[in-house]
Amino acid sequence: MGRLLSFRPDPPYWGERLDAVLAAHGCYASRSAAARAVEEGRVTVSGKTVAKKHAVQATDFIVYEADEEAAPLRVCGEPIPLDIRFEDDEVIVLSKQAGLICHPAADHPDGTLVNALVYHCGADHLCNVQGEDDRLGIVHRLDGDTSGLMLAAKTNEAGEALMQAIREKAVERRYLALVHGVIGPDTGMVDAPIDRSLRDRTRRCVREAPSARESITTFRVLERFDAEPGDDGYTLIDCKLFTGRTHQIRVHMEYTRHPLVGDPMYTSGAPKAPRASLGLARQFLHSFTLGFEHPETGEYLEFFDELPEDLQTALDGLAPRSMGKTPFWDETFAPRLAQKTASDSDVAAEGGRA
Repeated sequence: MGRLLSFRPDPPYWGERLDAVLAAHGCYASRSAAARAVEEGRVTVSGKTVAKKHAVQATDFIVYEADEEAAPLRVCGEPIPLDIRFEDDEVIVLSKQAGLICHPAADHPDGTLVNALVYHCGADHLCNVQGEDDRLGIVHRLDGDTSGLMLAAKTNEAGEALMQAIREKAVERRYLALVHGVIGPDTGMVDAPIDRSLRDRTRRCVREAPSARESITTFRVLERFDAEPGDDGYTLIDCKLFTGRTHQIRVHMEYTRHPLVGDPMYTSGAPKAPRASLGLARQFLHSFTLGFEHPETGEYLEFFDELPEDLQTALDGLAPRSMGKTPFWDETFAPRLAQKTASDSDVAAEGGRA
């Protein structure tokens, strides 16, 4: 028999189905698992067994038998390619490819970034600041289908320093996103709390609840694109995270009725025509700028990552429909393009002297 745990439902859950509330509270891994527990008599409400569709009330006292904890995952190294942009004895900066999950879980026990880092560094040469052997090296995450720059740490000291810098908003993280619709203002901020969805545990949503967490995203418009039959136009934006919630940009942009192009999960406000996704098989979201103070040397390091081929192809296809770039385009890209041109010139000069 598992441990017996209990709780009283918070106001946002009043009136919701029991199985949904159990899943939302994290009592069970999914709503279906919660429903099975209710049907098996492992859940009581105010001392009585009830149906899984029971509407939770303010006066309910819910007792549930927790599932036995799964054995810790043993992470093995796997020769998964890593696009490393910087590495020393403390820190790794890499560009994560779309489709690479950050760390193992029950539904993907291997083939993750952690497996790749263990193969590259060895498990003994990665931080374990999260205290879980399946998250070696990880100090922050990107969604599986989000590409671009991210940090990993080799030592616990570096990992703790980087995680603290992220909490203090001292790490610059900027993302390129293409969204549905034409956004009028050149700048915007979404300050809306994010919580786990009551109806689908894999989703997040904006809602006021005691369990919701402060979430702030700002954005600048870089370019707008005219609408055509089957879509309502597009806007390319540069997003900055001030908090790091799961799916934050995707949830916030859906909340504004400008969901990300190609996003399979957060689709409210997106045109229904398949062509409106521009042929993308994943959300148009790329971590293109990462800046931070090195935890050992104190040097400020900044990295820039170009769009991967699938996102660049989708953006290039919109070029004839451009309504013009905003001044933020030059502010965002001109210094980096100049830096790249100088770097390419240096490489060419070296080649000429060889």
